[in-house]
Amino acid sequence: MSKILTTQLSGLLQRITQNEEEAIEETARLLAQAAIGEGHVYFACFGEMQVIESNAFQAVEPFSKLAPWTSSTSLTEADRVCIFTRSAHDAAALALAQDLNNRFIPFAAVASEVANTENPLADLAYTYVSTRVKGGLLPNDLGQRIVVPHAIAGLFVYEAVKIAYDEMLGIDEEEL
Repeated sequence: MSKILTTQLSGLLQRITQNEEEAIEETARLLAQAAIGEGHVYFACFGEMQVIESNAFQAVEPFSKLAPWTSSTSLTEADRVCIFTRSAHDAAALALAQDLNNRFIPFAAVASEVANTENPLADLAYTYVSTRVKGGLLPNDLGQRIVVPHAIAGLFVYEAVKIAYDEMLGIDEEEL
């Protein structure tokens, strides 16, 4: 089963790379605007995507110039936010997106659905990356699909954004 899982995960990550490369680059550029200017970068992570914020702060290579976000964080137009959520229809993520949009604070969003006219989060976000997770990767004995890797796909997108972001800020490994 682990070989099948490896194959399915590899395919998912390749689809993200093939279809979201430009959006990942745009997201890194958006976040770099705050880091270069007078703003702060925030990650608003919902559900299991909270693992991304934990990783961004505590990893061997933390995300540079990231500030902790809470629902009471006071944001300015110089700040940039990246929303990580399982679904583009998550009520809390959409409420934050609407608030940011109303306040003219540019933000990025990462969710499973592709960007289209039926995706409210993609419609509000300045940049949008799809993790392309459509459901479970593996069938079980009951015919159901299991292993829904939202967090894995989100971490992959995070790492891809971080690589581009670090390059834009001129951060090399010696500084870490």
